[in-house]
Amino acid sequence: MKSVKMLTNHEIASFCEQTALILNAGITPAEGIAIMLSDTKTSEGRELLNAIYEVVRKGDTFHTAVVSVGVFPDYVLHMISIGEESGRLDDVMNSLASYYEREQNISDSIRNAVRYPFIMIGMMVIVILVLLTRVLPIFNQVFQQLGSEMNSISKSFLNMGLALSRYSSIIVVLLLIFLVLFYFLTRTTKGKELFHSFLLVFPFTKGFHEKIASGRFASGMSLMIGSGMDTFTSLEYVSRLVDHKSMQRKIALCRKMIEDGSNFAEALAGASIFSHLYSRMVSVAFKTGNLDSVMEKIAVHYEKETDDKIYSIISILEPTLVIILSLIVGLILLSVILPLMGIMSSIG
Repeated sequence: MKSVKMLTNHEIASFCEQTALILNAGITPAEGIAIMLSDTKTSEGRELLNAIYEVVRKGDTFHTAVVSVGVFPDYVLHMISIGEESGRLDDVMNSLASYYEREQNISDSIRNAVRYPFIMIGMMVIVILVLLTRVLPIFNQVFQQLGSEMNSISKSFLNMGLALSRYSSIIVVLLLIFLVLFYFLTRTTKGKELFHSFLLVFPFTKGFHEKIASGRFASGMSLMIGSGMDTFTSLEYVSRLVDHKSMQRKIALCRKMIEDGSNFAEALAGASIFSHLYSRMVSVAFKTGNLDSVMEKIAVHYEKETDDKIYSIISILEPTLVIILSLIVGLILLSVILPLMGIMSSIG
């Protein structure tokens, strides 16, 4: 394949879901990929599936085929290998589809939640810039024609607008730098890592990311245990999946406690990975043999808590931004309109 761009969560979920459907129907991976290839419309999708098909057609394993294309994350590759070795590849693909659908839902929730505030901020900033650089100079001319002058507040805003006009080229350069930085932080792998590291330590988002990490841990453990893997090995794989330093330390502590003789439920509670309620649920599930299904339910609960946290933050952020920006616009307008009304009334 020419392209080495990693697949998105949505694309991985779609691929895993279709593959699971084919395997559940008793169709071999080679025949299944051929069926998927005939239904794929995009050139990128056909290129990907054709590369996988060429490998499995020669008799190599499905794992070898997906490794060869180089567009799947290591987690998917590890799980496919485990699925083939355990003879539960269809279950693994179903679990992977559910996991990456959940990851996509979290990403969509965050993206949709911050889109409106950013649009609103952008529009209000434009309004403020127009007032400072275009409207206030006109009011200043009106005051001069009436033989008066603006008060100190409106003069300060006017000087600010004149400075913005005078250094507009520098502002444009700074804006371009900001756009390049924004692209770097949101579109490049290194930038995403740096931005993510910042969010992990930023007080306003730290707790939010801890919930995401806990949800990923629960989802990953559900997938691993449901695939027939023991809890100790599952913890090792999930530690690679969860890119949260605090959670990785807790997982390492959990593994150490298991090595020292504790069972999984005790180690999980001792490492404080979950809240007390969820730890009790895991303890009961561990005794009854329903650990994978309970982990899946916990992951769903964490996803809901994440959504609730996002929208609670936005519910506070949106009106706060509206109030602050509206006060700025109102202050600018009132600083010139009230003195002007006073002058006009005295003339009348």
